[in-house]
Amino acid sequence: MPPRRKVTTFNKARAIAWLQDGVSKREVGRRLGVSHSVVVRLHQKFQATNSVLERPRSGRPKKTTQREDRFIRRQALQQRGTTANIIRSGAS
Repeated sequence: MPPRRKVTTFNKARAIAWLQDGVSKREVGRRLGVSHSVVVRLHQKFQATNSVLERPRSGRPKKTTQREDRFIRRQALQQRGTTANIIRSGAS
């Protein structure tokens, strides 16, 4: 199964414009390369909030950067028997 991709704000706005022009949800999904259910949820969200922007989510903020995440992932894959504490001491 391929990883999930985020639909950019620009593409969300394009999708809403297409929907308002009368293009079907399936056709919008095909144009953007996403399933029509993604377009359905986007349209529902737009109708409820009148916006395509991401809303703030609850949860703890990330402490590591994307670069640090890639380093940690690479270390874990290269040294399969290592522990998280060993990787952490080498990553900082």
